[in-house]
Amino acid sequence: MSDYTSNAFLNGRVTIRQPIKGYRAGVDPVFLAASIPAKAGQTVLELGCGAGTAALCLGWRVKDLELYGVEVQPEYAQLAQGNAAVNEQMFEVHCADLARLPADLKQNRYDHVIANPPYFDRDASTAAQDVGREAAMGQRTPLETWVDIAAKRLVSKGYATFIHRAERLPDLLAAMNARLGSVEVLPLQPRLGRDANLVLVRARKNGRAAFRLHAPVLLHEGLRHEGDKESYSPQIRAVLRDGAPLPFPA
Repeated sequence: MSDYTSNAFLNGRVTIRQPIKGYRAGVDPVFLAASIPAKAGQTVLELGCGAGTAALCLGWRVKDLELYGVEVQPEYAQLAQGNAAVNEQMFEVHCADLARLPADLKQNRYDHVIANPPYFDRDASTAAQDVGREAAMGQRTPLETWVDIAAKRLVSKGYATFIHRAERLPDLLAAMNARLGSVEVLPLQPRLGRDANLVLVRARKNGRAAFRLHAPVLLHEGLRHEGDKESYSPQIRAVLRDGAPLPFPA
């Protein structure tokens, strides 16, 4: 990767350098970061951190976190570490396969493990031509492995939070069965009258609460897109522009 752009997230509060071609972060990692109920002094591990968008947006909103990331692609791991420096945040990024974590990550436990796994099962879809985009979007490591690694790295009662496509929700819930408890699903609905296309899924290590399927969060106002004007709901506009939280209902 040789050509990059610097993109402003949270209305310029976070700057992310990322490749012009390849995987480019959009709103999904921002939603993920906004949903994490982290508190100052806690530890956060992001699996598959890419250029660091989710972790750094979370680090802006909640100060004094210990942020760690693992990313298998060297170019993106390097970008994430550089983006941490640009944003003046402490974010320790390891270039490694999440299924073979380095020893210094494996010997620790974390209050939160977060992930935006590749959305598409390549047993049922076509690979992207760009190598970086394909690694980010095409699932090569099974979803069960993502969940298993997250569960093993959590402290007792720690949270694992994933954002994924709605059609993969059954796979994600099946992977969490017997590994994590107190599972909650927060659907993200594009507009009124449309099916949710994204879900935030949160679970706890050693959690015992009943499963909860929350009412969906509406992303856009109106029944359809009207020209080039922004149509985000006030809640989502605050998340994307001001770094407001996107909490699971109590």
